[in-house]
Amino acid sequence: MTTASKAQRGLGPPEPPGILTWVRKNLFNSWLNGLLTIGSLVLIYLVLSGLLRWIFTVANWEPVLNFPILYMVGQYPRELLWRIGLMLAMYSLLLGMSWRKWSGLLSLLGFTYAGFMLVLALWPAAVPTLTTSMRVALLVNIGIIAVGYLLGGSAKISPRALLIAWFISLLLSLILLYGTPLLNILRIVPSNLWGGLLVTLILAIGAISISFPFGVILALGRRSSLPMIRIICTIFIEVIRGVPLISILFMASIIVPLFLPVEMRIDRLIRALVGMTIFSAAYTAENVRGGLASIPHGQTEAAKALGHSNFQITILIVLPQALRAVIPPIVGQFIALFKDTTLASFIAVIELLAVGRAVLTSDPAYIGLQMEIFGFIAAVFWILSFMMSHASRRIEAELGVGER
Repeated sequence: MTTASKAQRGLGPPEPPGILTWVRKNLFNSWLNGLLTIGSLVLIYLVLSGLLRWIFTVANWEPVLNFPILYMVGQYPRELLWRIGLMLAMYSLLLGMSWRKWSGLLSLLGFTYAGFMLVLALWPAAVPTLTTSMRVALLVNIGIIAVGYLLGGSAKISPRALLIAWFISLLLSLILLYGTPLLNILRIVPSNLWGGLLVTLILAIGAISISFPFGVILALGRRSSLPMIRIICTIFIEVIRGVPLISILFMASIIVPLFLPVEMRIDRLIRALVGMTIFSAAYTAENVRGGLASIPHGQTEAAKALGHSNFQITILIVLPQALRAVIPPIVGQFIALFKDTTLASFIAVIELLAVGRAVLTSDPAYIGLQMEIFGFIAAVFWILSFMMSHASRRIEAELGVGER
């Protein structure tokens, strides 16, 4: 081998180390790290082995396996479950199309949604309410996702049209769930018959969707040059942030109706949704205000020098940068709000945790099986929270948060 070839090989990138080299360098590079590694492996083994042994050999999953529909929709009339099936088919089609349009951002949601359908379709217990036709319908939804994915490749379907379709689908879902007096086939189903994961998602999605723009408006109002608007927004934010969520829910459910006329009654689900929206909006406003404060004032002065109005500067320059900078705390607030939906059970809203408690007390044979029921509910919340966190990280990566 010539000297030139040796020099060329020396200038090239080094070969990647093998697994043993990596382990020795990162896990056993000192006696202290070696002890920590061995101790951590032992701890992980003990925890995982004990957990898996409990899940597959000790735990009694009967109170979970026997009531899948109850956990999903509560006491919603079983003869009207076709409405929820129609909703799922609509969401399956839109999800498949959105998956194709926005690729990786919705991949985890698509796989999780399809996995949820598959698990329900292949539910191991023989449940009378989970009929064969329902299992087949759930499997068909997986095919609808695939059809939507194929349709999403069409150039005629734009991302803007998909966003409009999602908005319309939410309105149609509310009509399907509640019903309308205009059609006999869609008779009214009061919200006190709704329950389970359905109500949890309605509270979470509704509160998140409404509180975000409300919080942005409050943040902008707190920085307004008009004293009255600034004072009102500041008082609202500080008062709501200084009060626990449970007290706001109690006020919305118990105290507010006392000031309303006798003939005027607001649905308890709507009252819970309004209370959670107000609470979340105040915290979102503070997160957004922090993002607005991080934008250098020189950008505003430069935009004014170019002839932009205050409205254009705020909407097109300052606000997009501020929202980009505070994606992590905003998503963290939304995840906390999603978990706080369990507090709605204290005002007689039958969400997922309330259903678990009802199942626990429905049969004396289930006494002592709290770990199984609450472990199942915790797993559902963890999966959905992880999806939100994963989506946040993907958005941050695509927007380059922390890189420039």
